[in-house]
Amino acid sequence: NTRLNIRIRPFQLTRRQVLIERLMYDPKVMEAMLTHASSQGLSREVAQAEVQRYAKEIVPAFNAYAYFRFGYWLARRFARLLYRVRAGFEDPQRLADVDSRATVVFVMNHRSNMDYVLAAFLAAEHSALSYAVGEWARIWPLQQLIRMMGAYFVRRRSNNPLYRAVLERYVHMATEEGVCQAVFLEGKLTNDGRLQPPRMGILDYMLRDHDLSGGRDVVFIPVGINFDRVLEDRTLLRAADSEVEARSLWFVLRTTLGFIGHNLWLMLRSRWSRFGFAAVHFGQPLSIQAYASARNIDFRQLPEEQRHSVVEGLAETLMTHISRLLPVLPVPLTAHVLLEQGRDGIGLNEWRIAAIQLAEQLRQQGAYVAMPPRAQAQNLDAAIRMLQLRHFVDGKGEHFTMNPEAEPLLRYYANSLPDLSSASPEPAQPLNEAVPARPAADGSHPDA
Repeated sequence: NTRLNIRIRPFQLTRRQVLIERLMYDPKVMEAMLTHASSQGLSREVAQAEVQRYAKEIVPAFNAYAYFRFGYWLARRFARLLYRVRAGFEDPQRLADVDSRATVVFVMNHRSNMDYVLAAFLAAEHSALSYAVGEWARIWPLQQLIRMMGAYFVRRRSNNPLYRAVLERYVHMATEEGVCQAVFLEGKLTNDGRLQPPRMGILDYMLRDHDLSGGRDVVFIPVGINFDRVLEDRTLLRAADSEVEARSLWFVLRTTLGFIGHNLWLMLRSRWSRFGFAAVHFGQPLSIQAYASARNIDFRQLPEEQRHSVVEGLAETLMTHISRLLPVLPVPLTAHVLLEQGRDGIGLNEWRIAAIQLAEQLRQQGAYVAMPPRAQAQNLDAAIRMLQLRHFVDGKGEHFTMNPEAEPLLRYYANSLPDLSSASPEPAQPLNEAVPARPAADGSHPDA
């Protein structure tokens, strides 16, 4: 805690059983339980047992030693093994001036399951992040490890009102107690490279009963994440095609083990190289107290339909920020140029120059370009070699043609470039008016 900008809250160190019981006997959970028992014709004991099952499923078992000694070490080693990790900050001073008592919520796009690892690694010097994790991770021993990391499980497709009431009250409790959280605003992995429409469920749970006048401030920090290589890119594209038959579990397991084995064999022969860049770009904080005060909003007083409309507007504002924060990386740049200019073939020098010009254009528009200017040519050449190795392009030497079968994958990566075409989004409310805004920083994470 002496080294963290956002300290571990007492709520996170409370015994898990105490939190489960506190959640079970929350007045709103009890009210939802009685309504559920009445509508389903259940006894109170049976309904109470159902609430207990949901509470045990949701409440994490955070262990600070496991998080910072084991989880951080593993995330750091794994992320740096696979990628050249970079981090940028739109306004580092304003981030440093966030109220230490506030509930900080990192809202980010969701490109890969590596997002969990990358964000936790880069944020570990500042705080311990609590994630909402889908049911896919509820397998032994992964679920025990995830709970120790402070994450909580969510049934994303559940429409059970009782379950939703228990989940809502847990999110509310964590928010009121100041737990630092990370939310994937899209709610799912993107399967075409573009940002998906925001889902406002978790945001609504955080804010619907939040006391704006006397409680903690809630500060949202938009974050853009991007990769030169998304490990599950082909799987995501395949899932987006409704006409393609789903693969069996055995096929998925066999393919995954084959991929790991192939890369280990390359490592043993000293022929393996990392999968390019992985970058995170932290935006300016948005104080919900300032946001609500400017619009004369009290979430607790709004009717449900009107509150949903207000939260939806907030989600759209955050998503607009995220769309402009997406890091610019070599593979998306080269993929974009190839799709735009190289359908009939493109020369190596022409390809490289067009990508450098596009990077410079995006940089001048305020985008975070993870490549240092002096090394752009080398990084772009490495990206082109990566496209060759993955059979996205045909040809060697000085002339390349696009592989038509790889066009969906090329478009997937090209779609991850930041959206700077729209009007500038509404600026985040500054937390300290005395601090002047600073230009975007292109620095690397000191530990990467």
